[in-house]
Amino acid sequence: MQSAGLPETARALVRAGRGILAIDESVGTCNARFAKLEIDESVEARRAYRELLIAAPGIEASVSGMILYDETIRQHTAAGVPFVDALRSRGMHAGIKVDTGTKRLPFTDAETITEGLDGLRDRLDAYRAMGATFAKWRAVFRITAGTPSPRAIRTNAHALARYAALCQECGIVPIVEPEVLGEGDHDLATSEDVTRRILAAVFDELALQGVVFEAMILKPNMVLPGSSARPISLDEIVAANLRVLRDTVPAAVPGIAFLSGGQDDRAATERLNAFNALGGEPRPWVLTFSFGRAIQQPALERWRGRPENVAAAQEILVRRALCNARAAEGRYDASFEQSLSAVS
Repeated sequence: MQSAGLPETARALVRAGRGILAIDESVGTCNARFAKLEIDESVEARRAYRELLIAAPGIEASVSGMILYDETIRQHTAAGVPFVDALRSRGMHAGIKVDTGTKRLPFTDAETITEGLDGLRDRLDAYRAMGATFAKWRAVFRITAGTPSPRAIRTNAHALARYAALCQECGIVPIVEPEVLGEGDHDLATSEDVTRRILAAVFDELALQGVVFEAMILKPNMVLPGSSARPISLDEIVAANLRVLRDTVPAAVPGIAFLSGGQDDRAATERLNAFNALGGEPRPWVLTFSFGRAIQQPALERWRGRPENVAAAQEILVRRALCNARAAEGRYDASFEQSLSAVS
């Protein structure tokens, strides 16, 4: 087992005023976003876009690491520098998405199981040799009248735990991502109950697999009502999230890096800020971000595949990341958004 040094890496990833930028979209997802903006759907366009993100001047002040996709971890800057080295030279960690996506869970209509455990040990060894220091695996749950079922929860929790154990054995910090999707009309209480049951099952399985809590990061959804449910107050959202986390997440876990889950970029930032500014009594873990689209999208829309727009897009990216870094310390306010609007 190569777990020595992993707690230090985990703490570095969630250190004060920094979060994790997810740029691990698959080729298909990235191309779909490009198509909406009439950007060329090519290997070179994807490489150029990822270089825009990785090389943004000043991004390291707000971002501790970036999660890469298999294509991306093998790519280089236009000057020939491997992306992993470009990150490392500025004090950022390189991570890698290692699950291979979801498939339908047998004997269900709509529930899924995340795949990718076959051959994972060898892939982790290869990614570590490339310079990856952390990894990510995502499980997906939907709230309906009959889901998520106990079987779907337990099956995905077991897969997450096996992945995390393999990561630590290979000397890589695992990010454990159980995501409850936001679509639906369910209320806050339902979201709270489902998220609590999932996190409890995940930590049960992590313990059974011998995962070292000090050497992992949790990446959960925010507990929110469904996207088509009635709006509720920020105070209610804060209270529900902190109840769930205090009930389920061991104090040994160094940090909780929330996913944005398709939220409006400003809403995700405001909620993260509220968790840190309004949370009341001290918490044993850092609350920060591991956002993708909520940070990337404004920059992508400014870039649109045009080299002359790179600098402006990078400035938007860095300011968007700074907004979330401030939120991770409970120091965000609307004036940061106003300065961002002035640039875009």
